[in-house]
Amino acid sequence: MSFSITEATRGQKWIAGILVVGYALITILPLLWIVATGFKSPSDAIAYPPKVVFEPTLEGYVNLFTTRTRMTPETLEELGPPATWYDRIVRQYDMVISGPSRYGERFLNSVVIGFGSTFLSVFLGTLAAYAFSRFRVPLKDDLMFFILSTRMMPPIAIAIPIFLMFRQLGLSDTHLGMILLYTAVNLSLSVWLLKGFIDEIPVEYEEAALIDGYTRFQAFYKVVLPQAATGIASTAIFCLIFSWNEYAFAVLLTSGTAQTAPPFIPTIIGVGKDWPAVAAGATLFLVPVMVFTILLRKHLLRGITFGAVRK
Repeated sequence: MSFSITEATRGQKWIAGILVVGYALITILPLLWIVATGFKSPSDAIAYPPKVVFEPTLEGYVNLFTTRTRMTPETLEELGPPATWYDRIVRQYDMVISGPSRYGERFLNSVVIGFGSTFLSVFLGTLAAYAFSRFRVPLKDDLMFFILSTRMMPPIAIAIPIFLMFRQLGLSDTHLGMILLYTAVNLSLSVWLLKGFIDEIPVEYEEAALIDGYTRFQAFYKVVLPQAATGIASTAIFCLIFSWNEYAFAVLLTSGTAQTAPPFIPTIIGVGKDWPAVAAGATLFLVPVMVFTILLRKHLLRGITFGAVRK
């Protein structure tokens, strides 16, 4: 039986292109709306019908990074004219800036916990994947299935045991506790992904390095790791996305010192429904993962397709 693959016609290419562009627009529209809402005033953000054309303002970002106190007109007159542009924005609502908000601290917590757990997950996952790929591990298949099974349960199923364990160990609301938790959750994904990449690297490369006098560690460091760079980059992106966006454990196990941005952003709404500040916080929260993904995009594309075509 023979199969023939015909080249797509011009019309088919146009249809495929239109479908791809349409899907991309539908996917990116909510993100664009969030970014636009961050530059709206509170009244424009809740206007009906929704305003597509509006006068941009940085009020949402000012409210995101500051705490404000309402003053009487007499007190505002005694304070004199506003000294900065953000003071002028706040004075429009008879308020003054009383100090910085906690968004910067929560954002920094997300950076420390997200990238810290990603590094540990990829580091430990690479070592474990190499061991499973290259050595005769007793009950290898059973152990690999056990590692994978740790992701089969929803977070809420193990939330209470983890909460009690963290409270007993003094890890509640600590950066170390959240990094260890996210590392444990991401480790199964890291091991499974990286084992597949390392399996695709011919073992003959390492054997040649060992014959040339390399130690096992030198062969791993100088031969395997460069070949597995695409897989490591792809795995790092997936692990960071989970750690960066995780909400359930962050709400349960943190409240102040180690609280990350996802559980903090909804609290910005307040009584006045400050949607521009929420949108501004969400927009800034997208930036680190977006930059990290763009920097590794070539590795990500190669990593996803690695091993898909065999000779």
